[in-house]
Amino acid sequence: MIPARLDSTRLPGKLMMDLNGIPIILSTLLNTIKTKLFDDVYVVTDSNKIYDFLITHHKNILLSKKNHNSGSDRIAEFAKDMNADIIVNVQGDEPLIDKNSLQKLINTFKIDHDNKIDLVSLMKAISNIKEIENPNNVKVVTDKNDFALYFSRTPIPFCSDSNLKVKYFKHIGVYGFRKKSLLDFYNSKPTKLEQSEKLEQLRYLENGKKIKMVITDFDGIGIDTIEDLIKARKLIND
Repeated sequence: MIPARLDSTRLPGKLMMDLNGIPIILSTLLNTIKTKLFDDVYVVTDSNKIYDFLITHHKNILLSKKNHNSGSDRIAEFAKDMNADIIVNVQGDEPLIDKNSLQKLINTFKIDHDNKIDLVSLMKAISNIKEIENPNNVKVVTDKNDFALYFSRTPIPFCSDSNLKVKYFKHIGVYGFRKKSLLDFYNSKPTKLEQSEKLEQLRYLENGKKIKMVITDFDGIGIDTIEDLIKARKLIND
C-alpha cells in the first residue's frame, strides 16, 4: 500500500511533480507493481487530484474518508477491511525503491515462525558527517538482534570517545506490518516521542512493538526538497 498525501510542508504538491515525464506518485506505483512481489498494490490518497489522475492508470486507488496524521493511519483506514496477513508500506515519495530490498523485508516475515516480529523496516550504514547530521535523514540504533531501540533526527548514538568506531545507520522508510500491529497503531493515540521527533515509528516502540531492522545497500531517495527531485531525475537519466 502506498500512502499519497498531496500537501507537503517542504515541497507542496510534490507527488504530482514531474519525474522525467510522469508524476512522482505514478513512478512509485509503477515501480512497485514491476517488482511482482505483491498480491495487490494500492495507493491511498487524501487528494482528489491524485485520485482522478491515478484511477486512469490503475484500478486500486483509494480516497481517504478521514484526515490522517501519518502514512500508517492512512493505509490502516482501508487495511482493516482487507484479507491480508502482511501489509507493506511503500512511501509515495520513494519512487526509486528496489526489488531486492523489498524481497529482504518480505523474507524476514517468512522466517519469523514464532511471530515475534511486529514490523520490519530497512536501514543503511552511513559515514558521511553531513548525512549523519542531516535531520532529514532519520537515524536508528538497534539491539544485538537488530531490533530497533530508537529512531531520531539527531545523530545517534552519541560518541563520547573518539577512539571508538561508532556505526551510524540511516532509516529507509519502507515498512512491513503484521496487520494486527498496523491496526493497533491506528487505534492508539500519538505519543510524546512521536510528536517530539515527528516520527510515527516511535509510537510503535512506545507501545512495545518489535521492529526488526534489515540492512540494505540501497539508499532510497525520499523526495522532500527540490534538491532531492533534481537528484532523482539525474539518477534516472544516468
